[in-house]
Amino acid sequence: MTKQPEALLEHNLIQQLVGLGYTAVKVQDGDALVSNLKSQLEVFNKASYSDKEFDGILNHLAKGNVFEKAKTLRDRFSFTREDGEVIYVRFYDSENWNNNLFQVTSQVQQTGSYLNRYDVTLLVNGLPLVQIELKRRGIEIKEAFNQINRYQLHSFWSNNGLFQYVQVFVISNGGNTKYLANNKLQSVKQTFYWADSKNKNVTELTNFASEFLNPNHLGKMIAQYIVMNETHKNMMVLRPYQYFATEAIIQQVKTSNDNGYIWHTTGSGKTLTSFKASQILMEVPEVYKVVFVVDRKDLDYQTMKEFNAFKEGSVDSTDNTTSLVNQFLGVFKDKKGVRKDSDLIITTIQKLNNAISGHYRNQLEPLKNERFVFIFDECHRSQFGETHGRITEFFSKSQLFGFTGTPIFAENASKNELGKRTTKDLFGNCLHKYVITDAIRDENVLRFGIEYLGKYKNKSNAFFDIEVEDIDKKEVFDAPKRLTKIADYMIAIHSQKTFNKDYSALFAVSSIDNAIKYYDIFQQKKEAGEHDLRIATIFTYGANEDNAFAQDFLPDGEMSIAAEPKSSYQLSHTRDKLEGYIGDYNAMYKTSFTTKDQQQFENYFKDISKRLKEREKLTFNDEKDRLDIVIVVNMMLTGFDAKKVNTLYVDKNLKQHGLIQAFSRTNRILGEQKSQGNILCFRNLKKATDDAITLFSNKDAIEVVTMPDYEVIAEKFDEALKNLREIAPTYQSVNDLQSEDDEAAFVQAFRKLLRNMNVLQSYTDFDWDDLTLDEQEFEDYKGKYLDLYEKVKRDTQKEKTSILDDIDFELELIHRDRINVAYILKLLAKLKDSKTTDAKAQKKAIMDLLGGDIQLRSKRELIEKFIDENLPHITDMDAIEEEFEKYWHDEKVLALGKLCEDENLDQAQFKALIDAYVFSGQEPIRDDVFKCLGNRPSVLKARSIGERIITKMTEFVEVFINGMVG
Repeated sequence: MTKQPEALLEHNLIQQLVGLGYTAVKVQDGDALVSNLKSQLEVFNKASYSDKEFDGILNHLAKGNVFEKAKTLRDRFSFTREDGEVIYVRFYDSENWNNNLFQVTSQVQQTGSYLNRYDVTLLVNGLPLVQIELKRRGIEIKEAFNQINRYQLHSFWSNNGLFQYVQVFVISNGGNTKYLANNKLQSVKQTFYWADSKNKNVTELTNFASEFLNPNHLGKMIAQYIVMNETHKNMMVLRPYQYFATEAIIQQVKTSNDNGYIWHTTGSGKTLTSFKASQILMEVPEVYKVVFVVDRKDLDYQTMKEFNAFKEGSVDSTDNTTSLVNQFLGVFKDKKGVRKDSDLIITTIQKLNNAISGHYRNQLEPLKNERFVFIFDECHRSQFGETHGRITEFFSKSQLFGFTGTPIFAENASKNELGKRTTKDLFGNCLHKYVITDAIRDENVLRFGIEYLGKYKNKSNAFFDIEVEDIDKKEVFDAPKRLTKIADYMIAIHSQKTFNKDYSALFAVSSIDNAIKYYDIFQQKKEAGEHDLRIATIFTYGANEDNAFAQDFLPDGEMSIAAEPKSSYQLSHTRDKLEGYIGDYNAMYKTSFTTKDQQQFENYFKDISKRLKEREKLTFNDEKDRLDIVIVVNMMLTGFDAKKVNTLYVDKNLKQHGLIQAFSRTNRILGEQKSQGNILCFRNLKKATDDAITLFSNKDAIEVVTMPDYEVIAEKFDEALKNLREIAPTYQSVNDLQSEDDEAAFVQAFRKLLRNMNVLQSYTDFDWDDLTLDEQEFEDYKGKYLDLYEKVKRDTQKEKTSILDDIDFELELIHRDRINVAYILKLLAKLKDSKTTDAKAQKKAIMDLLGGDIQLRSKRELIEKFIDENLPHITDMDAIEEEFEKYWHDEKVLALGKLCEDENLDQAQFKALIDAYVFSGQEPIRDDVFKCLGNRPSVLKARSIGERIITKMTEFVEVFINGMVG
């Protein structure tokens, strides 16, 4: 069967869109785009603009980056006409989105750094708000995604930057279709399928166009379901399950007084969904206020920050119950004395309970009959049952909505004085459901790679002197000998599990006593030089601290910093221990936290959370600020999200919602390298895990939620290797590939091998001897793979198009080891000390190592020069590091001088530009580059000269600066 060509796919889509209500228009280039924009804005605004007036409008539209332009789109622009009349120009109608004018065009071409031609563009009021990139059927849609990234880099900014107004990108090969918001530095993991309300994905382009791109739905998505994140300065578009959940809540409020709950699995973005629901509800005239309720102080702070990030000033947190009551009454003032009357309040369950009890109750009496909407986060909490009755009794016209990833059913309900209360008892019907199997299928969360260690699965009893499936006695589980063996095992395996400490781990233990024992064991071993892991611990008092379910609790009142102490001595001992551990933390990170002050203890908790959360940021200093393992009893096992946490060690009994919540700390999506959440169980939780997965999805879900056995992945690796050898029987065969199609086939085949290797190496069973490919040959193939990547980089800089341009090399799968210059220097010392017969082999090993590391490949030639020309003349091995630093500095000065001479740049100014780039990670704008030139180039030459200099600058930084520390 002949594959449908891309041109036919494009033609059929345009015809379908015309049938849906779009007007077809021919816009071939930037000039036509501007001309069409003028006419459409005139029709939309029912006005006419002189050329001079429209130039003013165009200048206004040209200002800012993508994020700022998204705000311009939703705002109005005013100017004064020659006769003194002030008129307003709207660019988009968010209130009545069907009033906007929808057009479709194709093959718009623009020249920025290079000439680009875009497939299908949807214009709204003349502005390109949706860009659709197509590939023919059978081609990976990731290639369309990579094409969009190139367009963002090469040409979207040209011609007044009008294509930077794109709100949503769509990528499709006809059979697979996904959408994403317009942001820089995106991963393909941030692309989503559309789906129906039952979570059935809409993958065919024709169906996607009908359901998502029809003017009414698309207009609504742009108007209401794109969120501006002020913290990260980017746009977020809701996923389908978030959209349907929000719509269900809005419909419930507008049509009834019934309550309801949303069951969206952990990691699926409940905070964004609840914010959007809150924001829209605030606009419903009948709703007096929206109150977002959490049950721990940490999330009180965290959610307030996230909500205000989505809409600045949308919410004020409350310091105490008095301020909460004042917010309810509309007399709240901030710390500067400025009155705040937000329609959205965030508070804790404890403060809310206090506000409707005791002496505060009378103050709130005038509000009893107002219509409040309460939204409860993590509504699987048992505490909600006690407060639920008070809220509904006092606020008789209120509506309550709950969000949870793990609802309470009869099977997992805890009994209290109110009896067993389920989520349905408290909130009524489930309005929308998106369970863990849905999220894994859609690649919105990861699967769990679970390993049960000890006697289980007939493994050697190397680490534990007990049969974990037969013995469940506290004294055996708490035995120091067992805890020491577990600590030794974690030290041995941690680097493998966390990609050489590029990720962090949590260690869930059964009690505060064991947290203390484990911390002391790790600290003693660190002082003995047995490991260099950075370990912290945190725990606090709470009646539920040692129960079977994970709780994430930071109390509202004064703290004792202990859990149900048996005596005042035990309390004092526990607190002293924690104070000492915080002292270790302070020494590691130059902080000053303490248990002696409640606020400082809370700040300690927040600092640990922040340290784990911010590892994913490009600006994070991993050598200085990383934290490897946090030992916890219950804190941080629910509600806490950090994408760079990929491992959970477990030495405690977990079950039902507590187990799923704890495991889910590890399964946030982050690029290709993080392929699963690692769970290492030092107790036999197999049955508890299977039961929990069944309870929160179905009995067939266990294979979907958990990774397969090691042997299954090994078989997949062998299949990938067989496919690779059919293309390139040996690594030398890569040199003989005849065409770019052959090279592309090799890249895709080796990438598949890399993906399987990435997963294989996360298993503790991994052994090169199990594979039909030895490590050296794998490294040789990897070198050829990186050679092709560098070829693509060179060709792109020369404006040569290649079919390899749009293939993602997934370099994060390559960068596994902390092979830096410091490590190479140690190898050079060994090389200097080696016998002549060994030197050649050792030099080859060093060069192979450099060739296999994506960051050090650029330094390979210079390091080889140092080995050949400088190393033979160094007599003192202790001087190698100093001599290398001197050599590197000299080479850097020479390279910078040559670059500035070749491009006629002022060296001091250009050096300052480089320093700013290294500090911020952001490339300079061309105007800053031109300031370093002796003469500013002409308009025609400026673009290419600016791009060339920036390219040379980034290459200089890559060679001489990146990877030179640590």
